[in-house]
Amino acid sequence: MKKKPVARILKIIAKDFGFGKIEWDNNRKMKWERVKSDPFKSLIGTVLSARTRDENTSIATERLFSKYRGPEDLAKARVKDIEKLIKKSGFYRVKARRIKDISRILLKKYRGKVPGSMEELCSLPGVGRKVARCVMVYSFGRPAIPVDTHVHRVSNRIGMVKTNNPIQTEKELMKIVPKKHWILVNELFVTFGKNVCRPVGPRHAECPVRRHCDFYKSLKGN
Repeated sequence: MKKKPVARILKIIAKDFGFGKIEWDNNRKMKWERVKSDPFKSLIGTVLSARTRDENTSIATERLFSKYRGPEDLAKARVKDIEKLIKKSGFYRVKARRIKDISRILLKKYRGKVPGSMEELCSLPGVGRKVARCVMVYSFGRPAIPVDTHVHRVSNRIGMVKTNNPIQTEKELMKIVPKKHWILVNELFVTFGKNVCRPVGPRHAECPVRRHCDFYKSLKGN
């Protein structure tokens, strides 16, 4: 597999989608500053996002935090009350129990604070690699590559990796993407995957990285 210009691809996508806080210094190194999200809201929101659409996650998260502010409130809440608020997210009974359990553990073990390490995050109920890495990136600004369906699809279509599942994709991206750029990958590829490199009907004519894309080159006539 021919090696891809990873940093170049990230720069092109970033520029195309107007990520204004991404800059390149005189040494052509990418610098990026973003507003960090509240760790607890980020954690619970990512738990709610499992197997549902983004719009459903947003509705459920907004409803939940309109009534409960943090782990202290949710640890004391009735599971049935949590279920009603997050029903839009799907699998709400399982998620409600996990949210309550997570809140209890945070209070008991971490004084109500969300831990920042991969190992500690993954020890929480319902928190896997993707959820943990999202919290690390979006709340703590720590280098990680959360891999969801968009990141998995985009990186394979372009030909950056050739993998069968998100875990393999994460491991391979960590090998080829410079660590200083890890924090960029999820947000850039999710935005790109929703708007251009869509699951069905990818917009090849609008794709700023098609010259680097194996999938585009494989199409008849390219």
